[in-house]
Amino acid sequence: MSGQHTLPDLPYAYDALEPYISKQIMTLHHTKHHQAYVNALNAAEASYARATTPKERIALQAALRFNGGGHINHSLFWKNLAPSASEGKGHGGVLKPGPLADAIAADFGSFESLKTQFNTTTAGIQGSGWGWLGLNPTTRRLEITTTANQDPLLTHVPIIGVDIWEHAFYLQYLNVKVDYLNAIWSVINFEEAEKRYAEAISGSKL
Repeated sequence: MSGQHTLPDLPYAYDALEPYISKQIMTLHHTKHHQAYVNALNAAEASYARATTPKERIALQAALRFNGGGHINHSLFWKNLAPSASEGKGHGGVLKPGPLADAIAADFGSFESLKTQFNTTTAGIQGSGWGWLGLNPTTRRLEITTTANQDPLLTHVPIIGVDIWEHAFYLQYLNVKVDYLNAIWSVINFEEAEKRYAEAISGSKL
């Protein structure tokens, strides 16, 4: 049904993640890019509802996947960020002792090792995509993985997702992905990640 999806409000102001992510980037990313995915998803779903043949429905699959994934991924991304503790603005960037910290130490050796491996893997994405820290539902271990374009993470339960599309960083970091990836850890909302990890490990539906 057309119009069922809406742009979620950010849980912080557009300038709250500075200096790590600028107000300009956050404003454009949220109000223009994410809004475009929402609009296109609603349009694709409306067209799908009107489709009368399998051929018409198949033709809409790419638009549903791309824009649906964009909406899902960005809705998670905003919650995975928080104003930085290092700037005295909030709790962003702080991984407190607990189950998630223990799992990171067990699966990666240390928090610093996780960041290094995550940044290396995510910076290596060809073109646009997302870097993920996810829980493997079979092994129940944390793993780093990536998805192309706006594909949502389906093989793992997403714990942290990082947008590596140029619109997420170019106005501030130009073409230097590594600088953006190093900076974003200062605004990662580990409280949200801890919550998602607890839900995932207990088998709760996300």
